[in-house]
Amino acid sequence: MLTFEDFTLGRIFELPPYTITAQEIIEFAQEFDPQPFHLDGNSEQAMQVGGLIASGWHTSSILMRMICEGYLLDSPSQGSPGLEEVRWLNVVRPADTLSATAEVTASRVSRSNPAIGIVSFVYKMQNQHGEDVMRTKGVGMFKTFAGARS
Repeated sequence: MLTFEDFTLGRIFELPPYTITAQEIIEFAQEFDPQPFHLDGNSEQAMQVGGLIASGWHTSSILMRMICEGYLLDSPSQGSPGLEEVRWLNVVRPADTLSATAEVTASRVSRSNPAIGIVSFVYKMQNQHGEDVMRTKGVGMFKTFAGARS
């Protein structure tokens, strides 16, 4: 089990890859982002961008899944106060295999609750061609070693 102390400055977590399908793209879009280029690869809007593309929010959700599998579910996570930045840099298409890293850019113990550590991350996601598709900055909160024992 990871604790706050394991999130050292500069540490990079390689997150597990994820391959997205056309069916997933369409199902997510039907539920949450029903724009034509997310629903129908033959729509006029999709043709303007080269076919069916995933919603940026879908890509963000995939990153969250990768984070959970990469380290979050093996840690005493206490949630997050939010994201500082989300950038969708390139489209994500059916059959893309996405890979990502999480780099620790800052960490400190909470001033108001020393049993909690606050960790800043930069997340970078690429497709199978090495093209950057997403970059995000966020913060996570984790129990410290002492906090995890109590």
